[in-house]
Amino acid sequence: MTAITTRPVREARSELAAGMAPHDSLLRFALRADATLCAGLGLLIAMAADPLSRLSGLSSTSEWISGAALVAYGATLYLLAGVPGVRRVGTGVLAGNIAFAIVVTVVLIAGWLPLTELGVVAIIAFTVLTLAFAYVQYLGVRRLA
Repeated sequence: MTAITTRPVREARSELAAGMAPHDSLLRFALRADATLCAGLGLLIAMAADPLSRLSGLSSTSEWISGAALVAYGATLYLLAGVPGVRRVGTGVLAGNIAFAIVVTVVLIAGWLPLTELGVVAIIAFTVLTLAFAYVQYLGVRRLA
């Protein structure tokens, strides 16, 4: 069995003509994975807002709003991951993910939300995943530099 390791020349030329760099696949993958996780988790949170509110300590309305916001963010990010100049999008999302992690850390340390222990653990887990995506996005942006 023969494996094809390169794309035909005409595909590479069409990508370059469309403004897509042939080495931006890592950044596009990281952005789409981030978008998919956010939208999926947001949908789950929005659908189970009432039971989750009892577990996390937040109100069911705030759970639903945060879930709906994650779905909207995920859908928007998935669309933006397909634009030709993806480096600018990647840089913005990377900065936003890092800012999100910093704000969440401050909020948790200050104790501004009435979270249960499970709520704190869930938010920390989501923040760690956000930072993991930010690292892969950083690698993707760096590859384009």
